[in-house]
Amino acid sequence: MFLTQGLAVNEKGHLTIGGCDTTELAAAYGTPLYVMDEQVIRDALKEYVRSMKEFYPQGGRIAYASKACCFLEMYRIAGEEGAGADVASAGELYTALQAGFPADRLYFHGNNKPAGELRMALEAGVGRIVVDNLPELHRLSAVARELGCTADILLRVTPGIDAHTHSFIRTGQIDSKFGLTMENGDALAAVREAAAMKEISLRGIHCHIGSQIFDAEPFIHAAEVLLDFLSDVRTQTGLAMKEMSLGGGFGIAYTAEDQPRPYSEYMAMVSGALKKKAEALDYPLPFIILEPGRSIAAPAGITLYTVGGVKNIPGVRTYISVDGGMADNPRYALYQAEYTVAAASRMNDPVACQATIAGRCCESGDMLQENVSLPDMDSGDLLAVLATGAYNYSMSSNYNRLPRPAVVMVKNGESRVVVRGETYDDLIRNDI
Repeated sequence: MFLTQGLAVNEKGHLTIGGCDTTELAAAYGTPLYVMDEQVIRDALKEYVRSMKEFYPQGGRIAYASKACCFLEMYRIAGEEGAGADVASAGELYTALQAGFPADRLYFHGNNKPAGELRMALEAGVGRIVVDNLPELHRLSAVARELGCTADILLRVTPGIDAHTHSFIRTGQIDSKFGLTMENGDALAAVREAAAMKEISLRGIHCHIGSQIFDAEPFIHAAEVLLDFLSDVRTQTGLAMKEMSLGGGFGIAYTAEDQPRPYSEYMAMVSGALKKKAEALDYPLPFIILEPGRSIAAPAGITLYTVGGVKNIPGVRTYISVDGGMADNPRYALYQAEYTVAAASRMNDPVACQATIAGRCCESGDMLQENVSLPDMDSGDLLAVLATGAYNYSMSSNYNRLPRPAVVMVKNGESRVVVRGETYDDLIRNDI
């Protein structure tokens, strides 16, 4: 059975996470239930920070991509481990600030930031605002002028790199809603305009080529393309920008077939390519920002479900219905994301069927996974979907007026609630 870091099977044949028996967690907190292993999160952050220092001592920062999994405790952990964080909305920014996260280590993203959110970011003193387009640059300049301050920015560019991931999570190619296109001159024109604005301090450029990428080559290519661009900007304008963000997108193992590289290998290969390219261009090595999110949060999480019933249609398929679904994990319904599903309460039982895990939402497409090998399951059995720490809680909804599940953090056999599960009163809180 494929198990991610922090998972094991105890003498009772139950799945454990962070030393906690999942059946006991389900009994204590109910299901559906998000469970996060704090040590796995910290270990990933430590490895990123360590490898940055080892392979790129010239200077860099790991900024946790909080869209992957955003709540107060995640920011507290990232802050304690010395990371920065990127935020993609005023809501994420507010959460980070409420957690006490240092504002100067925040990077504010988004392709359509309203003036009110830009004002909030400037007033909070965020480290960098990542400007996506010219209208946003003009809004930011106006807000900064009104506040009498200077906005430190990175310009987001699209380097024209297809990272060979699902079309929904590719962002670096020319046909993207994000960023200023390099090939048609938009990016260079934006550099010229930003550099001329006295309320704007242009520190560098940013790109993000996609998500769930297993090869180092796309990151290496992106680094080389961006350095070429920085060199061209210096030649044409005299401006030598000192910062460069390569975004995130590092792949993780959702199933046994996935073979991600160790984070340190990415860092070693990308930093080596950067140094070689910078030397060839005679360009000073820039300060590097990396924005991992999925690779920090996803392996640390599982979601627990209780089986409600089993429906066998001979010659067609077997449905195992659970008490959650697309409201707490929409990724399979969106783009058939693959996950490993485990019989958490019967880990040692032999495989007896191929099943489809059906959610409880009133949609035929509400599935969590298909063609899953499981023992014969009964009502009341416990299922676990692995590697759900990223883009599950953060993408959850109240479809069918289902309350969002609680998030429980575990470490060394102890558990604690870090996000309370919603109540029915929460569902009508804003209704009039």
